[in-house]
Amino acid sequence: MEILELSTMLELTLIVALVCGLGLAAAVVIESFRRRSNHIHLEAHPIFEDPNSLKQVDCPYIYDPAEKYISLIVPAYNEELRLPAALDETMNYLQERAGKDNSFTYEVIIVDDGSKDGTKRVAFDFVRKYKVDNVRVVLLGKNQGKGEAIRKGMLHSRGKLLLMLDADGATKVDDLEKLENQILAVAKKKLQSAGDSTGDSSEGIQDIPIVAFGSRAHLEKKALATRKWYRNFLMKGFHLVVLLAAGPGVRDTQCGFKMFTRAAARKLFTNIRLKRWCFDVELVYLSKYFGIPIIEISVTWSEIPGSKVSLLSILNMLWEMSLMSVGYRLGIWKISSDRQS
Repeated sequence: MEILELSTMLELTLIVALVCGLGLAAAVVIESFRRRSNHIHLEAHPIFEDPNSLKQVDCPYIYDPAEKYISLIVPAYNEELRLPAALDETMNYLQERAGKDNSFTYEVIIVDDGSKDGTKRVAFDFVRKYKVDNVRVVLLGKNQGKGEAIRKGMLHSRGKLLLMLDADGATKVDDLEKLENQILAVAKKKLQSAGDSTGDSSEGIQDIPIVAFGSRAHLEKKALATRKWYRNFLMKGFHLVVLLAAGPGVRDTQCGFKMFTRAAARKLFTNIRLKRWCFDVELVYLSKYFGIPIIEISVTWSEIPGSKVSLLSILNMLWEMSLMSVGYRLGIWKISSDRQS
């Protein structure tokens, strides 16, 4: 009798597990199908506001010709306290470099991702101080996720080079030169192989798709020693899932310091669908699809108090990676190589 009851319980457990598994698989497929058009940019030309003149400034689009050498995109969600110091450091660096090199033109685009604190006020204070030609603010209204905030900033930037960096200043802004120099070196080789004897990579750089990822992989041993065991377990599991979803080649997909040429950003950010933490993994997948070179470069990084990454964030990443894998592998998510909204 006891053996019969145990057998019945095992059967019920297997049935419940099977039903849950099928339900989860169905949910992933349905959600992937629902997000198939997430990459369509419905608001192609929003308006920037100049708080000094109170006039509206037409917003550029990623298909427009570059007007600046570099654009820095800063996603911000409830960053009233951390944003000022990071922006002060960024603007000091950019102004100093522009003062030494007339060809170095820049803009900083702050994307307020539906903040509930004073982030919007802080951002517009910097626009007033540095003028709307150098600092601009995109307001998303409601929180849509870091990936969507960066996508909006990228699609409405003016730079030949486009850099995404976090609002907390965890990576020193002058490390952008490491990424920039590597991109210029790759671009020079490509120009020379194409028959351009001058190989002036700074001139034609916007037309050559290249991506450079800042990396904290060199800090991994120290991080493993200082983090709690369960966080290490979760991160190792996450890296395994990333490997399965996007393939090998990039050791640190999640560092918030990445640089794109304008041509690379155009291909990637007009196709990207994931809006929150896992958009970085989708960038890797799409770069491989398009054959865009990914350069991974060690950067200086420090832990800044106030991190928004939690257990729920990691679970959301796993969910989004499942959606991405199903969406692309089943052909639900179509990739366009030359689409203009």
